[in-house]
Amino acid sequence: MLLSLQWLREFVPYEGSAEALGDRLTMLGLELEEIVHPYDAIRDIVVGHVVECTPHPDSDHMHVCKVDAGQGALLDIVCGAPNVAQGQKVPVALVGTTMPGGLVIKKAKLRGMPSFGMICSERELGLTEDHSGIMVLPADAPVGARLVDVLELDREVLDISITPNRADCLSVLGLARETALAFHLPFSIPEVPLVESGSDASRAMSLEIVDPELCWLYSGRIIENIKVGPSPMKIRHRLHAVGLRPISNIVDVTNYILMECGQPLHSFDMDRLDGRIIVAPATEGETFVTLDEQERVLKAADLTIRDGRGPVALAGVMGGLHSSITDASTSVFLESAIFRPATIRRTSRRLGLSSDASYRFERGVDQRRSLWALDRAAAMIAASSGGTVRAGVCKAEPRPYVAPVIPFRPARANAVLGVELDGEFARGTLEALGCGVEAEGGEWRVTAPSWRYDLSREADLIEEVGRVHGLDTIPPVLPLLERNLDDASAPETSFSFWMRVKRWGKGLGLNEAVNYSFVGHRDLDHLNLPREGRISIMNPLSSEQDALRTALAPGLLQNLRTNLAQGATGLRLFELAHVFEADAASDTTARETSMLGLLMYGDRYDCAWQAQGDAGYADVKGVVEHLMAFLHLGGMTCTLAEEHPYLLPCVQVEVQGRPVGVMGRVRPDMADAFHARKEVWMAELNLDDLFAMHQKAAIHFQSLPVFPPVRRDITVMAPASLRAGDMVACVEGMKLPLLEDISLIDIFEPEHAEERNLTFRLTFRHAERTLKDAEVDKLREKIAAALVKTLGVRI
Repeated sequence: MLLSLQWLREFVPYEGSAEALGDRLTMLGLELEEIVHPYDAIRDIVVGHVVECTPHPDSDHMHVCKVDAGQGALLDIVCGAPNVAQGQKVPVALVGTTMPGGLVIKKAKLRGMPSFGMICSERELGLTEDHSGIMVLPADAPVGARLVDVLELDREVLDISITPNRADCLSVLGLARETALAFHLPFSIPEVPLVESGSDASRAMSLEIVDPELCWLYSGRIIENIKVGPSPMKIRHRLHAVGLRPISNIVDVTNYILMECGQPLHSFDMDRLDGRIIVAPATEGETFVTLDEQERVLKAADLTIRDGRGPVALAGVMGGLHSSITDASTSVFLESAIFRPATIRRTSRRLGLSSDASYRFERGVDQRRSLWALDRAAAMIAASSGGTVRAGVCKAEPRPYVAPVIPFRPARANAVLGVELDGEFARGTLEALGCGVEAEGGEWRVTAPSWRYDLSREADLIEEVGRVHGLDTIPPVLPLLERNLDDASAPETSFSFWMRVKRWGKGLGLNEAVNYSFVGHRDLDHLNLPREGRISIMNPLSSEQDALRTALAPGLLQNLRTNLAQGATGLRLFELAHVFEADAASDTTARETSMLGLLMYGDRYDCAWQAQGDAGYADVKGVVEHLMAFLHLGGMTCTLAEEHPYLLPCVQVEVQGRPVGVMGRVRPDMADAFHARKEVWMAELNLDDLFAMHQKAAIHFQSLPVFPPVRRDITVMAPASLRAGDMVACVEGMKLPLLEDISLIDIFEPEHAEERNLTFRLTFRHAERTLKDAEVDKLREKIAAALVKTLGVRI
């Protein structure tokens, strides 16, 4: 919303700077985007008086003028405009002035005659597109004065960002209310100098509203004997300052009122209507030509303004070409109405027609201000066109405005805001907002003003009191958390489970990644992920985000690329997120699955004064095993998968006989696209399955060991094809009561050898005494013999 500071001062006596106003409105929730100076480019243009004007001796269309521009001496200026004449007051660009288009005025000779400046047209000044001749100023304009001062142009315009719920601020009137509230200033609305004449016109136009739920108020006035032409300077220049193009005195007034009070208006050529106005839904499939000369095919859900012959306007969106004002129009039917916002929004979106009028109708317009806007516009049209306003208003209001009454508890407001506000402050704030307040007891009755559609419940009123008090002044205080021990045995929520897993990952030294759910089809294709089940985005932000992810790998690999570009030599990432797959049986046609993704690359440790090697399969497997232990799910089974879209080798992870995910190395050719120069190891686990198993897991407690452990290492020479897991399973299958743990601590693999050496550490412990070396050595020999006999290895 573009707000002229000069226009604002017609409603509220604000004398501060634009910067101070923008800062205060920003703290009230109306953010200042920028301050624009629309006429800064013509600040050096001055008023000149054409003292003498004679034809150019060597030109049939130029004139040589002597101009008094307040410089102490008359200036010779050659002008080619056809309307220049002696005695005129005109805008003059002196030598050295830079024009809006970048042209610098210099001394020149035009067909032999010297020229020391330029007399300007409105287009050369950037005011309008009129270049038929020079701009002629009022006769009382003081010579030598700055043009921007003489015309009282709007020199400071604030660009205010309006949130969707604040439709009341899409006008100068609405922002003036906010200014008065912010600076404790009086707010006034000017009286309408409307002069009516002629016979009563309240029944001159037959009004019919077919569905009162679609149109709550429809009113109109008739202005006769008009003459269509340019608007007065003030209206044209003010509209230009707020980004609107002047068109004619009739259309410009409707745009002026739209910006001033937020009420969209529409002007019909009275002679092109048949004396009837019907507000009714369109007939399915009928066609209608709008003002932009486009033929539109309408649906039954579109609301139209019709006469007895057919539609003449799309209600709240755009008028019709065949009933529009032209240069030949002599009488106007001026419309001011209130339509149901949802209906206007639906039509505007379907047809791709977004106008200033539809933008306001979609968000809600002040029904009680509608007739005031109609009268003000009628008076302005009559003044600018020489017309007369017929007495009476054509009006139908099947649904009169009823102000909502909202309960408000000051104690509740203090509790929600976290500050103790005086009751008088709350009451004064609500009344300054335009609310009616009946303050009795602990619960007040507050009547919302007609222009605030966003005030419908107590929370809205609390927000208003809070923003006026200053949300930035509320001290930050950590809230008191109360936990009921009765809830300790309640089932864990999925959110709590996610948070525990996140804390686990961070505690393990992993870095959390957060990625968009949107990826590109090209990313999914690059990883050979199937196209079946993908969900495409209808209106993607870019081609790189045109599908919902079916795996976490695309996002994590992009994280890898980004970090490598920043010079990282090692990366350990985890991400908790949803993946999506099309599912016709789902209410949303999409199935969401919670997943945990892990990525490990390069240096095993972030900070090490000496190289510690690169992360490998053992690292990612160790992290997954640690997670299973953290979730009390017991051991996991790893099986080599035959194939996988982007992992090679790929290992399938099973827990309690149930597949829960995969882990492995990203195929080198795919990893190379992400600038990886080392092996990239990943894992993706189904969090939904892990959560379900975790909820059923039984946690057993046992006493801490009292006696010390005894450890023995054993090195096994085994074929390279024999898995370490088989050796561990063999030892664990002996069920030795004193064996507490067996773990692999080292592997030696000679080059080009068919055997490898694996060193295991055996931990023994007795719960009631200290073990002796002899009995431990005996158990070690027993384990060695079992391995040799069962697996054919050598010790």
